[in-house]
Amino acid sequence: MSAPASSLSKQRLRVWLRLLSAQRGMESHLREKMRLRFDCTLPRFDVLSALDRHRDGLRMSDLSTKLKVSNGNVTGIVDRLAGEGLVERIAVDGDRRAMRVRLTPAGITRFGDMAGQHEIWVDAFLGTHDTDELDTLIALLTRVGGEPE
Repeated sequence: MSAPASSLSKQRLRVWLRLLSAQRGMESHLREKMRLRFDCTLPRFDVLSALDRHRDGLRMSDLSTKLKVSNGNVTGIVDRLAGEGLVERIAVDGDRRAMRVRLTPAGITRFGDMAGQHEIWVDAFLGTHDTDELDTLIALLTRVGGEPE
């Protein structure tokens, strides 16, 4: 039999459960807002966001690595975004098999609209917290999980 868990261990478990609950609640809220306002999923938004940060484009493999999802998942999303004219595929010089994906001008505009609204929703969701509370939360979460990518 294992030794009983310490109260500190139990407290850490409660923190983990609270983090999961907070993340799920916020993600659910944002998912619904994004669907209703832009007919867009969060994974599509994430792809557009990654490409917005890399305006010269990313290889498909680099995109899936950054998003921590499989190449297959990224390919399906990119196919749909390309069909809507929001992204384009470009051959990589010297590698016939590799493709780079980047936002089109329409994709840049569309993502800008979405990102602005996303920021408003996140601001409203966390609007009950003041600067000191947010600074403390950022510091604690950075110690737990590091800097965001």
